[in-house]
Amino acid sequence: MAQAVAGGDAPSEFRMSKLMIPLIALITGCFMVILDSTAMNVALSKLVTDFHAQLPTLQWTVTGYMLATAAVIPLAGWLSDRFGAKNVFLTSVIMFTVGSVLCATPNDANLLITFRVIQGLGGGFVMPVAMAYVYRLAPPNKIGMVMGLLGVPILLAPPVGLILSGWLVEYHSWRWIFLINLPVGIFSLIFGVWSLPKIARKKVAGFDLPGMLLGPIAFAALSYGVSEGASSWTSVQTLTGLIGGGAALIAFVAMELRAKIPLLELRVFRSADFSFAIFVQWIVQFSLFGAIFLLPQFLQQARGFGSFDTGLTLFPQALASACIMPLGGFLFDRIGVRWLVVIGLGLVSGAIYQYAHVDMTTEGKDLLLPLIMAGCGMGLMMMPLNSHLINKAPRDLVSRVTSLTSAMQQVINSLAVATVVTVLTSRLKTLAAADPTASGSNAADAAKAMLALAPKAFDYTFRVMLAVALFGILLGFLLRRGKKPSEEAAVQAAPERAMEGMHMG
Repeated sequence: MAQAVAGGDAPSEFRMSKLMIPLIALITGCFMVILDSTAMNVALSKLVTDFHAQLPTLQWTVTGYMLATAAVIPLAGWLSDRFGAKNVFLTSVIMFTVGSVLCATPNDANLLITFRVIQGLGGGFVMPVAMAYVYRLAPPNKIGMVMGLLGVPILLAPPVGLILSGWLVEYHSWRWIFLINLPVGIFSLIFGVWSLPKIARKKVAGFDLPGMLLGPIAFAALSYGVSEGASSWTSVQTLTGLIGGGAALIAFVAMELRAKIPLLELRVFRSADFSFAIFVQWIVQFSLFGAIFLLPQFLQQARGFGSFDTGLTLFPQALASACIMPLGGFLFDRIGVRWLVVIGLGLVSGAIYQYAHVDMTTEGKDLLLPLIMAGCGMGLMMMPLNSHLINKAPRDLVSRVTSLTSAMQQVINSLAVATVVTVLTSRLKTLAAADPTASGSNAADAAKAMLALAPKAFDYTFRVMLAVALFGILLGFLLRRGKKPSEEAAVQAAPERAMEGMHMG
């Protein structure tokens, strides 16, 4: 089944049905990794009891995984070019699956943290390699549609992870959160070995050793510093991460611009279209991730929903995204990204506006319409925006570009969460200061008063995220339509077809 394709342009006679089989392996691997990224949050309280450890210690099962993921993402593109995308993808699936099995075995918190790091080292490669893989395999006139199919697990997996992990932790054991990855990982591995074609490797002369050291340090430290900002922007941990990561990033950029074989090809920022598109992507990512993070917090902290009920409540959003995302890809291939971003963010903005009116009587059914609106908006624009961004870069740099965008998205996601938590906490403190009962001597009355103030704090924070989303709409109008995606990809692909042809990778 496996065949070789060059650097990777799909031949003109390529049929969509042929791509669906290898796409299953990529989607399965991505779904497994993203599903597991939300599971540990649900299990933390149970682990505190089982391991007789403190929550700050066990929080490193989440932080360690995040740092490991952020550290390896910059390496994904270079490794794919050097050793082949198929080899890197399958190796990462193996590492993640082995790490999952190991995570199910320990009775010691430190061992679990170690095994979660192994998991993260494998999981960090999966998404950027899969995106570059699909982009190289897809016919130029089907890039949007195929990328839309790959994007389904990105939006479907998090709420499924909440539902599944909540059910497993409540009725079975937290260890099953990791053990269920074993059959999924084996399926993805076997299917991948059988169906994934080999993409011709690129000649990579030598190692960018400074980049390989500075890149992982920079993105991991920045992600850590920003995530710690959710607790305090002036803490030692936050300042260490931000200052150390910032210094490493500056040194990394300086080294990469001078390197003959850079780890990440930063010269793509010379393209004004690419630079503007990635800035729009950051704004979109910030508003989306902030809202996605904030609503479950309201349901759990203010309304008292459990993880399982929260997952069920949010599932319509994921289902709407999964249904609309292929349509978004289909439309991208025909009309480009501008109106998809404008309409998509318009739907998301409408949903956030409705979220800003939640109160202590809000139930799951009250959120059904805005959740579907948000899901449809996300499905329309997320993967088309990724496809547009990659289209603006030289086709032979696809692997490096997906690594670059994935690494930056990791930092943006952490920044969105930290900003939302900061705004929410600050607003709650302001409301409490103006309410004498919230700071009274009676602890029970003060707790009730703070709970009563929570919806107002959430409403304010949602309005801040709404302002960000509206700003994103304005930027969306400025995205250049340019050529049709198929024409743009074909123009960039032509030199490669002339030079490489079909051969074994």
